[in-house]
Amino acid sequence: MRWVTYATDAGDRVGVIGDDRIHPVAPGVSLIELIGRGREELRAAGESALASAAHAVPLAGATLRAPIPRPPSMRDCLCFLDHMRKCQQAAGRPRTLKDAWYEIPAFYFACPSTVVGPYDEVAMPPGAAWFDFELEIAAVIGPGGRDLTPEVAEERIIGYTIYNDWSARDLQLRESPLAIGQAKGKDGATTLGPYLVTPDELGPGRRPALRVEAKVNGRTIGSGSTEAMDWSFGEVISYASRGVDLLPGDVFGSGTVPGCCLIEHLSLADPSAFPGWLRDGDVVELTVERLGRTRQTVRASAPPYPLAPRHNPDRRPPRPRVNRAPSKLPYTRGLHEVGAGVWAWLLPDGGYGWSNAGVIAGEGASLLVDTLFDLPLTAEMLDAMRKVTDRRPLTHAVITHSNGDHTHGNQLLGEQVQIIAAEATCAEMRHEMPQEMLTATHVVDIGLATPYFRERFGAFDFSGIRLRLPDLTYDGELTLDVGGREVRVMNLGPAHTAADSVVHVPDAGVLFAGDLLFVGCTPIVWSGPIANWISACDKMIATGAHTIVPGHGPVTDPDGIRAVRGYLTHAIEQADAAHARGLTFQEAIEAVDLGEYATWLDAERIVVNLHRRYRELDPAATPELDQMTLMAMMAHKGLS
Repeated sequence: MRWVTYATDAGDRVGVIGDDRIHPVAPGVSLIELIGRGREELRAAGESALASAAHAVPLAGATLRAPIPRPPSMRDCLCFLDHMRKCQQAAGRPRTLKDAWYEIPAFYFACPSTVVGPYDEVAMPPGAAWFDFELEIAAVIGPGGRDLTPEVAEERIIGYTIYNDWSARDLQLRESPLAIGQAKGKDGATTLGPYLVTPDELGPGRRPALRVEAKVNGRTIGSGSTEAMDWSFGEVISYASRGVDLLPGDVFGSGTVPGCCLIEHLSLADPSAFPGWLRDGDVVELTVERLGRTRQTVRASAPPYPLAPRHNPDRRPPRPRVNRAPSKLPYTRGLHEVGAGVWAWLLPDGGYGWSNAGVIAGEGASLLVDTLFDLPLTAEMLDAMRKVTDRRPLTHAVITHSNGDHTHGNQLLGEQVQIIAAEATCAEMRHEMPQEMLTATHVVDIGLATPYFRERFGAFDFSGIRLRLPDLTYDGELTLDVGGREVRVMNLGPAHTAADSVVHVPDAGVLFAGDLLFVGCTPIVWSGPIANWISACDKMIATGAHTIVPGHGPVTDPDGIRAVRGYLTHAIEQADAAHARGLTFQEAIEAVDLGEYATWLDAERIVVNLHRRYRELDPAATPELDQMTLMAMMAHKGLS
C-alpha cells in the first residue's frame, strides 16, 4: 500500500492510494497512530478505506505533506560507503576510509521540525553558499522496540519513503573542526514523501533494489540503485536500538546513493566541470522506483544575524599589511575624484579581492569601470556613486577582465546598463571557477596553507552571486560616447588574463588600467606572455594619461606603470637565469631574488610568474598547473 498525509480545509488527513485517488481514513487519525498498531492493523485500515468510496479525492489535485510531518526522531545513516569515499576525494583527500566505517553503522540525528513535503519549496539555510541535495530512501519504524537484533529490526520496518537530506556543505565544513557532529550544515530541511510505501510493495531482500535518479533543472546529476548499500536497514536500526527505545514513526535515512548529490561531482583540480551548487529558482527532482518522485524549488533566504567571534588567545596575529606605494591621492576606502567628471572607488590595501573601480560621467549618462568581489562591496560602491549617477544614470559598464573581483557584482547593475568587455574576457568568464567555490577559502582545511587563505579571503561574502555576462563584446579597440564624452576602451592583453582592457578618458587625462597595473602589490601573470604585459605597459604610457587608476593599489602616474614594468622585467631575468643554471621551476622558487620588489604586498605571487615564464621557456619540461595548485604553492611560499 501507498499511504499519504494531505492537506484539507479542516486540517491534515491520512489516506491510502487506490486508482489514482486518495481514500481517507477517519478524521483525526495520524499515520504515526496507524503504523504504531503494526502491519496487520495498518493493512486492515487501508483495506477498509479502499472499500469505501466516500470522500475519496483525486491524487493529482491533492496537496501532499510529508507522510509523517513531524517524526518522533530522525536518524540519517551512512549505509553507502562509496558515497563517503567520493566525498573525501572531492575534498582532495584519499578515498581510503578509516576502519571504523567498516565496523560501525554510522548515523547522526536530523531535525524533525524542518521536515518538508515532496513538492514544497525549500529555503537555503541563511548564510549558505554551497547548497546541496542528497537522494536517499528512508525506513520508517512501526511498533518500536529496544535492543533489537538485525532480523527483528527488519521486521519492525513498516514502510519506506524518499528522503532528501538537504545539506549546506560550506556550513558543514565550517563546523567540522568542532568534531561534535552535524549542526547547521544539516538541519535546514529534510524532505520525506510523497508516499509511505509498505515493504510488500518492494519485494524480498534486506537491501531494497530500487533504481534512482536525481535531476537539477531537468539535467541528470546522478543515478544508481539502492542495492549498493554496505549496511542494511536492519543492521543500522539494530545498532541504534542498543539501550534505546525506538518509537513508531522514527525515521532512518539510508545515506546518499553514490553519485546522487552535487558534492561527489566536485573536483578541486577541475572546478569548471562542476555542475554548480544549488541556487534560487533551481528545481530538484528525485525519482525512486516504486517510491515515487519529489519535485522542489530552491529559494534564497535572508542573511543570518552575525555573531562576533570570541578572542582566540592561541591564534598568532596576522602580519601587518602595509601598501607602501606613493599615491597621488589619500589611499582610503571610498570614492575619490581623480579628474573632471571622473571618480575612482578605492579599496585598500590592494591585495587579493581589494580591487578598484570607477565612474566616468558625461551629460546625462555615466559609465562604470568594473564591479567588485562580492555583492555587499558592490552595493556599497553603487550607493556611494549615487551622488553622480542619480543625475547622470549609468548607461554603460566596462569590465576590464574576467577575474571575480572585477565582475562578481555585475548582477546588481540594472538591465538598462550595457555591460561591455573584450570577447576573450567574455569567453573566460564562462569558464571561470564558479563564484561560490571561492567559499572554499573560508571552510576547507587544506593544512598549513589554511591560515593564508582565511587571511586573504575571509572578509568576502561569496553567497548569492550569479554570473552576468557582457551584453556587448569587442576586439582591439572600442570608442564609446558617454553623454557626449569620448571614452576609449582598448584590449592590451593577453597578460594578466586572456584579455585585459584599459579605459582611457582623453579629456581628463585619466586611465583605468584594470589589473594590468598593481601598485604597491605584486602583479600576477595568469595568462601571459610576460613580454606582452611589458608591451602593454609601454602602450599605457603612450596614451599620455597623467592620472592612472590601477586595478589594485593607490592612484598613481606613469611612474607607477614603469614600476610594474620593472618588476616584470626583473621576473623574466630571474627566471631566465635560473633556467640557464638548470634549475627546475620548484628550485627556482627558492632561488629567486626579488630585490627591491620583496617589500611589495603578496610577493609570493612570484611562484605564478616564474611558472608562467618557465612554461614560455620550456613547456615540455614544465607541466601546466591548475590555479588551485598554484594558489597552494603561493600560500606555502607566503608562509615560509
